Amino acid sequence: MGQMSVHKPDPLDLLDALITKARAAGADAADCVYIARESQSVSVRLGLQEGLDRSETVDVGLRVFIGQSQAFAASSDLGARALDQMVTAAMDMARASPEDEFAGLAPAGRLYQPADTQIELADTARPSAEADIARALAAEDAARAVPGVSNSQGASAGWSASSVALATSHGFSGVKSSTSYSISAAVLAQSDAGMERDYAASSKRFFADLDSPENIGQEAGDRATARLNPQSLKTGAMPIVFDRRVSAGLVSQFASAINASSIARGTSFLRAKMGQQVFGSKINIIDDPHRQRGLRTRLFDGEGVATQTLPLIKDGVLQSWLLDSATARQLKLETTGHAARGTGGPPSPSASNLYMEAGAARFEDLLAGIKTGFYITEMIGMGVNPITGDYSRGASGFAIINGALAHPVSGLTVAGNLNDMFMNLTAADDLEFRYGTDAPTVRIDGMTVAGEA
Repeated sequence: MGQMSVHKPDPLDLLDALITKARAAGADAADCVYIARESQSVSVRLGLQEGLDRSETVDVGLRVFIGQSQAFAASSDLGARALDQMVTAAMDMARASPEDEFAGLAPAGRLYQPADTQIELADTARPSAEADIARALAAEDAARAVPGVSNSQGASAGWSASSVALATSHGFSGVKSSTSYSISAAVLAQSDAGMERDYAASSKRFFADLDSPENIGQEAGDRATARLNPQSLKTGAMPIVFDRRVSAGLVSQFASAINASSIARGTSFLRAKMGQQVFGSKINIIDDPHRQRGLRTRLFDGEGVATQTLPLIKDGVLQSWLLDSATARQLKLETTGHAARGTGGPPSPSASNLYMEAGAARFEDLLAGIKTGFYITEMIGMGVNPITGDYSRGASGFAIINGALAHPVSGLTVAGNLNDMFMNLTAADDLEFRYGTDAPTVRIDGMTVAGEA
C-alpha cells in the first residue's frame, strides 16, 4: 500500500496569496477554502469486474466582502492566470451584489486556536485496485453463497483521501486531512412468490476498522433472504419499532428542523419550541465533533470557528439550534460552530457526528407487550413536511406478533406527525456508531400503518 504521490502546492500558502490579492484589489475582508481529494472505487457483479474509477481533484474557492456585499468564485485551475481571473471575477461580482446585513466573517474571538488535541482522521493505507477488487469479489461471493440468494446487484469497495484548508483575512488558517474506506454488497433473493433485495455496507475512517468482506456479504444475503414471501398488515394504529438502519433518519429529520436556516425562514415545525419538551424526558441527542475516527469529526468548522460537543436535546428539552455566523446574526444569537461549506458558495449550518444516546431498554423490551406491530428495516421516499412535521413514508420490514418478530411485510405506508412521534419515542440500549448520524433501535407508539383494508 503506497502513499499519495501527486505533488500539490502548500494549501495555506496558496490561500494566503489569494487573500492578499483580494485585499490589494479592494476587498474589506476575504476567506478562502482549498479542497484536494484522491479517490478510488471499484465495482463487481457476478464475479466479474464492472468498473474502476480513480480520480484526483483540487478546487479552490474565494469569498470576498466589500462592505456588506459578498461574492464567490471558484477554480480547479491553480495556474497564476486562472487564480488572478478568479480574484477579479469575485471582486466584480461583489461590487454588483446587494448588501446582506448578516454577511461577514466569523467573530474573531470564536476562531479555533491550535491546541494539543489529537484527532485521528487520516490513515496511511491506500489499497491497490487489485486489492479493492478482491475485497469486492469476496463480499459478493459471501452474499451469493447464502441459500436463497439468486442474483447480485453487485459489490463495491473503495477509498478516498482528502485535505481541506481554510484561511481568512482576520487571521485564521487551518488544514484538516482525512481518509475514508468503504465496502458494500447488494443481492436478490428469490422464492416462488417473487424476489426481494437487500444490502449491507461499511464505511470507516481507518482501513483496519472496516467490517470484513465476508461479514458484509453474509449480512446482505441474510437480509435479502429474510424478506422473502412478504405479507401485509391490516390498516390501523399500532406500535412501530425502527431498526437502527432507519432510526437515524428520525434524528436527521430533527437536525433539519433545528437548522438555523429553517428557523430564520420560519419553515420548521420546531421554530417555536426552544427550551420546551420536544422528546420524552429520557431522550438525549448530542452533536460530538471531536469523536475519534468519526465520519464528521472536525476541530473547526467551515468558518474557522472552534467546535465543541453540544447537547441539542437534554432530558427531552430542546437546547440549541445549529448555527453558523450568518444565521446567528439573523437570529441575534452566537454561532455554535456548525458552518459547513464547499468552494462555490457561502457556509450553511450542518451537524457533525450527531447521535441519540442509548436508552435502558433491551431490543426485546421494545417488542414486549406488542400484540400487533411493525418492525421497519427499510423506508422509501421522503414524505415529510418540514413546516408541519407531517410524516408519511413507504416501509418494509417484519410484523411483530405477540411481542416477537414474525413474517416479513412490505408495501406499507406509515404515517404520523414528528411532534407526536418524538414525544412518544423510546430508545433501546443498542446504539452503534456506524454513520455520521446514529441512533439506537427506537419504538414509537400511536403511528398509523396503511396496509390491507
